[in-house]
Amino acid sequence: MRMILTSLGRSGLGLALAVGASALVPGAAWAAATPALLDHQAVLELDGAATSWILTSTALVLLMTLPGLALFYGGMVRRKNVIATITQSLGVASVVTLAWFIAGYGLSFGAGQAVGAYPAAEINQYIGSFQALFLNGVTPTTAHSLAPGLPEYLWIAYQLTFAIITPALIAGAFAERIKYSGLLLFTALWTLLVYAPICHWVWGGGFLGAAGVLDFAGGAVVHVNAGVAGLVCAIFLGARKGYGQETIVAHNPVLTMIGASLLLVGWIGFNAGSAWTADAIASVAILNTILAAMAGSLTWKIVEIIDKRKPSLIGVLSGLIAGLVAITPAAGLVDPKGAVIIGLASGPVCYAASVWIKKLLRYDDSLDAFGIHGAGGILGALLTGVFASAAVNGVAEGATVAKQAWGLGITIGWSAVATFVILVICKFTTGLRVSAEQEADGLDGHLHGEVLDPA
Repeated sequence: MRMILTSLGRSGLGLALAVGASALVPGAAWAAATPALLDHQAVLELDGAATSWILTSTALVLLMTLPGLALFYGGMVRRKNVIATITQSLGVASVVTLAWFIAGYGLSFGAGQAVGAYPAAEINQYIGSFQALFLNGVTPTTAHSLAPGLPEYLWIAYQLTFAIITPALIAGAFAERIKYSGLLLFTALWTLLVYAPICHWVWGGGFLGAAGVLDFAGGAVVHVNAGVAGLVCAIFLGARKGYGQETIVAHNPVLTMIGASLLLVGWIGFNAGSAWTADAIASVAILNTILAAMAGSLTWKIVEIIDKRKPSLIGVLSGLIAGLVAITPAAGLVDPKGAVIIGLASGPVCYAASVWIKKLLRYDDSLDAFGIHGAGGILGALLTGVFASAAVNGVAEGATVAKQAWGLGITIGWSAVATFVILVICKFTTGLRVSAEQEADGLDGHLHGEVLDPA
């Protein structure tokens, strides 16, 4: 994603820069100096075309969560939990937005500061800083040094949409059994302690990106991170009452179809927007996204027909999302042939993780957060090392499966351990799981005081 821009310099960082005269006063002219730039900033050199594309992409990625993911998840739960499930997406978006404004942006994309005997360059390998706390120091004339053609306000907004959807994906793993207060606390802590560090390691100047780990649009940062965290959450909370003993039927697959379609459209901003400008790399990313999505849907359908004799609507849609997930780390790094192969592989792999492995290990990943996002993200990240082509994107030079596997190992380890610690904190503060009575009756009425009209 941002890694295609990491070769850009930081000319003038930390220096006070003069701007031209801002006004003419009769008899005299004056010029005001701008404040010193923060260590991650550059002076804005506005690229109107790139700015227009990223403005559009920001709207598209936000569409993925609200209403895309909300409806996708809402259609797959039981009728008594639809409102609660949809409300979770909005709650996550609200908490992440404020956490990003307060400190998340600076920790993810700020430049690390010296701490005692540890120099700034060493700290920056692992975390950003609090320089931009509450977005202090961000002005209409600043840009991030990685993208000097984009206003920093826009950079912040676009990055925010990625930060929003990542913990929203996790919610699918523990659907139908989590307290709303517990979800909100979990989201705030997870955004700052899990998402922000991993984001910085890969995209913000940290050690994984510097070592050549490739992640064009969020295979590790978003999907593997969320999928692994979801698996930990599902195991920690335990299965839903009656899971494996009674049939749990999706309330409305049509809602899921609408949500998946919105996700597909929004994914264009997710992947093609990650080129940071309207160019050839964005063009190959959008084509690769569509190709992989359709290939994944097809192969999931084939496996489901072999296994169950009938292709379900939710299954076909799950394959579509699996293809989107798998191509995400590779979207702007591989040619269309590589994208098709990645998409074709994603269907069987994610089907196996969502159906066979889940059944074998008996964990209740309610809406297959790990089965699709975790497994698909891992597959896509590894295959990026196989198919990444310098002829498509120069940053792919030197890509290897070994580098990708190393980056995945770090991401999986941190996400799993830190998520577990956060869950323990939430359990002994807000609590996590609803009561048996609330779960039996449904979360809609108990937690939100609203229910759908009787069928």
